[in-house]
Amino acid sequence: MKYGLKIAVATVAVLGMSGAAIAGSSDGKIQVKVMGSLVAPDGKIKSIELDNIGLPAGTQTEADDNFVPTIAAEYFFTPNISVETICCVTQHDVTGTGPLDGAGLVSNANIIPATLTAKYHFGDGSGFKPYVGAGPTYFIFIDEKAGSTAQALGATRQKMNDKVGFALQAGFDLPINDKGLGLSVDAKRYFVTTTARWYADQTEVLRTRHKIDPWVISAGLAYRF
Repeated sequence: MKYGLKIAVATVAVLGMSGAAIAGSSDGKIQVKVMGSLVAPDGKIKSIELDNIGLPAGTQTEADDNFVPTIAAEYFFTPNISVETICCVTQHDVTGTGPLDGAGLVSNANIIPATLTAKYHFGDGSGFKPYVGAGPTYFIFIDEKAGSTAQALGATRQKMNDKVGFALQAGFDLPINDKGLGLSVDAKRYFVTTTARWYADQTEVLRTRHKIDPWVISAGLAYRF
């Protein structure tokens, strides 16, 4: 979360300092958004590929939710067609359910969901502007660690595979004035499956496939110029 917060603060500062130099317009080619996002991943196990720890039968997992700052940058080719990319870092823990209910399996997994979507905006480009979008994503996992229970079971190190996935998107932009300032509300559903590995020193002792598939719900301010 701390990485995303630094990016958000820096972007707001730059926009503030350059406000006089950048002429805002409701039909400009570029739009920048500063938003807050709820990131709600799934985290369920799809399959267990290696188990030298001895997980109890019926073990399942879930990932916790997080609220993070998000930056989005968008370029309009036409009033109806644009491409958008986002920048955020979200941190999650993975815990057990079922026989290992509440057990710590993954701790502090930082995820960068590098995403590029192509969007179609409905209407004539003025006033309330709903849109839909879709595009590829690449989930980058950083600094994840074995949770306390995984360590007690013999795992000293943990790694999540970076993974390519797909995102669907819908939302709307609503101008606040004719100087490019607006309100933006956005919802994305990601479809990403990754492999999690736990190690005892250098020996792999557990490997599982997980459905990440987060919802990312965002709202904030947009500036178009």
